[in-house]
Amino acid sequence: MESAAVTPPFVARPLRLTPFRALRLVPSRIGDPAASRLFARPYRDLASRLQTWEARGMITHDPEPALYVHEYTVDGITVRGLVGAIDVSSRAVRLEDRAILPHEGIYPAQADDLADRMEQMRVNPGPILLVQDSPEALRTLLAQVRRAAPDHEITDRSGHFHRIWAITDASVVAEVAELVAPTTALIADGHHRYAAYLRLQQRDLGPSADRGLAMIVDQSDTPLFLGAIHRVLAGTSVHDVEAAARTLGIRTTLRTHEEAVALLGPRTLVVTDTETWLTVHLELEGDRVEAEILHDQLVPSLGHGPSRVTFHHTAREALAQVEPDHGTAVLMPAPSVEQVQRVVASGRLFPEKATSFQPKPAFGAFIRSWRDEEPDPT
Repeated sequence: MESAAVTPPFVARPLRLTPFRALRLVPSRIGDPAASRLFARPYRDLASRLQTWEARGMITHDPEPALYVHEYTVDGITVRGLVGAIDVSSRAVRLEDRAILPHEGIYPAQADDLADRMEQMRVNPGPILLVQDSPEALRTLLAQVRRAAPDHEITDRSGHFHRIWAITDASVVAEVAELVAPTTALIADGHHRYAAYLRLQQRDLGPSADRGLAMIVDQSDTPLFLGAIHRVLAGTSVHDVEAAARTLGIRTTLRTHEEAVALLGPRTLVVTDTETWLTVHLELEGDRVEAEILHDQLVPSLGHGPSRVTFHHTAREALAQVEPDHGTAVLMPAPSVEQVQRVVASGRLFPEKATSFQPKPAFGAFIRSWRDEEPDPT
């Protein structure tokens, strides 16, 4: 059985993002789930597979280390981020010294497995996704970088458009480093990969393992969309939730389907088996968030179940899993980035799978090989 989620260690400031030589799949393979087979077992053979793909023209290898500005557009949402190798070699003890801010716990066994795979592959297959409100000076500097023609313009397998600028000028790299150093960044996606980076660094594998791969998105420039993740409580009825809320003094109201869906939003959950619809009205004190009330108070107070909790990125998916006497869906409001930042600033974590930052960068746009940074054995 999986161990309980724990808080991963904290990386200490300064935040360091350094150049690396990017590997990149050809456009027809970027975003292709089948391309992930490149990273299948045996992991130790990955180097020869990469060389074979490169020889066949299925993967490209940039000639020199760089930082990168990566801009991609998915379903009308354009996101830009700064991509580089992120230094994870120092640890923070105090909250105020943190450079990278996780907002969810991690399962140690999963992080260990990812670390083992990356150690065998000697590759970071893709960047973790970080968000911050970047300094205005950094925003201005990267806008100047984008005035030049992009080094790559790509339409990937899914029809999503990418533009990539490589930053190789030493003076610009140094200016970026100076502006990034005092900042902090929130993990939007990739908590277990982040924890794997820290485990690899602790194994004393050499300088390559002191860094991972990351993309920092300026939320004030091209904000990521933050969506809800809904729950299905197996073995629990709507009336079980209503009774638990009553014992806690939480107000609930039976509604029609249309009324309940219209009221879903901040401080209001919708609980349903698709026949009975209940709104749950929460009083949030301080910086508490809806998912905390659900998992810390409501679920422990249930008279029956849940025997299992599953997570769903759309209400449609959640509702498809329930019917009367066969589980209950809890439709959640989307948290705000400000809520996430307040919880993290206080030193707390969100419950498991409480946030969904979108759109994420496509697999294959950036790969980092440790071998590029290690001495040639010959």
